[in-house]
Amino acid sequence: MSRFIEDVEMLDTLGVSSRDNSVQRPFNGALPNGVRPLSRNAMPERKSSGRNTRETSVLSMAMTNRLNLDASESSDDELNTPRKAEDFHNTRPASAGRTGLCYDARMRFHCETDPPKDRSDYHPEDPRRIFHIYRELCEAGLVDDEKMAIGLKSNPLYRIDARLALKAELRLVHEDAHIAFMETTRDMSNQVLQEREKLLDSIYLGKLTYLCALLSAGGAIDTCLAVTNGTVKNAIAVIRPPGHHAECDRPMGFCIFDNVSIAAKVCQQKYPDTCRKILILDWDVHHGNGIQQTFESDPNVLYISLHVHENGKFYPPGPAGNHVHCGLGAGLGKNINIPWPSKGMGDADYLFAFQNIVMPVAYDFDPDLVIIAAGFDAAAGDQLGGCFVTPPCYAHMTHMLMSLADGKVVGGYNLKSISKSALAVTQTLMGEPLDRISNITPTKKGIATVKKVIAHQSKFWRCLYSKGYTQEIRVTHGAERLHDVIRAYQSKCLSENHKMIQLHVLRSRLSKSYDNQVLASENYASSVPLLVIFHDPPEVYGNPNPSTNKLDLHNSWLADALKDYIAWAVKQRFGVIDVNIPKFLTTIHDEFEEEEDDEDEEKLPDRKHIEMQELAVYLWENYIDKVFFIGVGEAYHAVLHLLNTRNDVAIRRFGGVVHFLADQSIKKVSETFVAGLTKWYFNNSLIFVENDHIAWEPDSKHSKKFGKLIKSPVCGLNAMLLQHQKETEKFLLLRADLPKDREREREREREPDRMDDGDTIMVGSRV
Repeated sequence: MSRFIEDVEMLDTLGVSSRDNSVQRPFNGALPNGVRPLSRNAMPERKSSGRNTRETSVLSMAMTNRLNLDASESSDDELNTPRKAEDFHNTRPASAGRTGLCYDARMRFHCETDPPKDRSDYHPEDPRRIFHIYRELCEAGLVDDEKMAIGLKSNPLYRIDARLALKAELRLVHEDAHIAFMETTRDMSNQVLQEREKLLDSIYLGKLTYLCALLSAGGAIDTCLAVTNGTVKNAIAVIRPPGHHAECDRPMGFCIFDNVSIAAKVCQQKYPDTCRKILILDWDVHHGNGIQQTFESDPNVLYISLHVHENGKFYPPGPAGNHVHCGLGAGLGKNINIPWPSKGMGDADYLFAFQNIVMPVAYDFDPDLVIIAAGFDAAAGDQLGGCFVTPPCYAHMTHMLMSLADGKVVGGYNLKSISKSALAVTQTLMGEPLDRISNITPTKKGIATVKKVIAHQSKFWRCLYSKGYTQEIRVTHGAERLHDVIRAYQSKCLSENHKMIQLHVLRSRLSKSYDNQVLASENYASSVPLLVIFHDPPEVYGNPNPSTNKLDLHNSWLADALKDYIAWAVKQRFGVIDVNIPKFLTTIHDEFEEEEDDEDEEKLPDRKHIEMQELAVYLWENYIDKVFFIGVGEAYHAVLHLLNTRNDVAIRRFGGVVHFLADQSIKKVSETFVAGLTKWYFNNSLIFVENDHIAWEPDSKHSKKFGKLIKSPVCGLNAMLLQHQKETEKFLLLRADLPKDREREREREREPDRMDDGDTIMVGSRV
């Protein structure tokens, strides 16, 4: 009941009487310049936050027809009148050194018409979330509101009025049909609104939804304009409904209009000389598909999003948020997605991404304005987002962004979490000192994600990877890539120690990186069990010289445990074919770097996989008969390709399959040509998957087409190889069909008094 009384007081300030239900002071939506829609002094004091959404919905429906909020079209021509720098640089207002705040309580009237009666928690897009942020700012003394402020600061936030966005402004991003549909919701009955909700993607509708969305978009526009024209130095807009999911032709994900995109478009149009390049940084836990769609072909807007992706399973579902979507046409490289593979990311992961991707690219881009799509649902305590970003981390990220664009910066769903985070950001914008962050060590997943994004974006951003410098070394100094040199060394050692020979690959298309990559023992063609190992290359460890950025050879180390596994297999008189799949195909990748025309961003990795598959098919057709396969890391895709393309023969010739997967995706087998392949694969495979792989998420389903998945208690390829060596050995020996005399000999060798340290059938890894 307290909520009802407080909102009635709110309506009284808007001219709606709680007693006779008549309109006292009608509001027509056309605000004169300088007139605030809601007096700060008229804001009623809030005492309780423990209220349910149903009371707000009942109240808003009761007063819908009493609020005559019509969006005026009379000022549309203003949008087409560009403003020049001299229009505002000569006369700086007194507020120019202050931080701005846009907040309008009327945006709370967008709410559910019929919320579930049994709901025990808040709706993720609760109408109270903006008020909780506003109250937090007031209680910190940052807002001049006599009803709520406690110990007002000497230089409080400068209030920026929210207004209804013009249709001409909405059309910069959205289609007429979408705008017209939202406008019709004003006249729909509750029943019709509820029926329409069911046809939309995660949207609830009310009779005031359209008008609140206009206020939200208008507030975003005028906040960005105030920063652009120097009215304030920076600002925060506390607005709803949110916008970054809304696409050009439909609302979705709680979002009606794409507020940030509309505001950016208006700023570019009104100030073409001083606001040409805009950086939009989206740290909402969900990918901003609407913003990406709007600007993916725009070279003057750089969109960077840090979000949970979960291989396309997290909202919004699909591949649009993955790291390979880099923009289109003229906007190629101006879209950067940093997709976290799972929930649980924290401060250190976000700061690691900022320091290694966001800030280097942002400095290169050199924006005129920075807009933060500041959803705070990655905050610690937000159950929907499931991440652990603290208010100090949001403050540090904001502080870094303030070093751009001369400080022109404009910036969830657990109410306490979002308000504390928003307060930290606001205090940072106002120049208050930052709190210290306790955890500065990023997770393994965070590091891997950032490195993957850097590798993919490096062809667009010199700051991430200087291709010119690489070309200079290769061409000017006649240098060779180290991975080719290392494989040549491995080939020499295997030849000297085990008399392994190189198998020639007579395919003109294959890269020269496959020279020395396929090695075989002398008995590979004999009637013995054949072990074919597809593996990723060994790793080199070392710290670059801090002054020259060069690796000192005396302080660099090659980790190659695979040589011990090959030695064991040769000693056991297995036939062995060792296939090293290089991470980088020298000839093809170098040619790709030198091409100047825009290529499909997925072309480079696709060409590598094509060559890997061709190599597997070539070996299958020319060398391999009865065989056991082991795939380690990304190289296992070659084995799956054989099963899926040669499955009519594979069942007869394959003895068994063992795979070790860390952060690699798990592939299915296909029964396109042979029925029963799924059953065979499940019964004759061991697929070891690291402990924190996305496959083990609670809602994941494991089809037999993936093989027999085994959750490893450890993470990392090398750790899994060590952990599961006995299981792998037993699996292979049981299926090897050994002659009895050789089997007895091997059993004797396995006795403790005769066991060598290398008596394990462990195979290949990135050690």
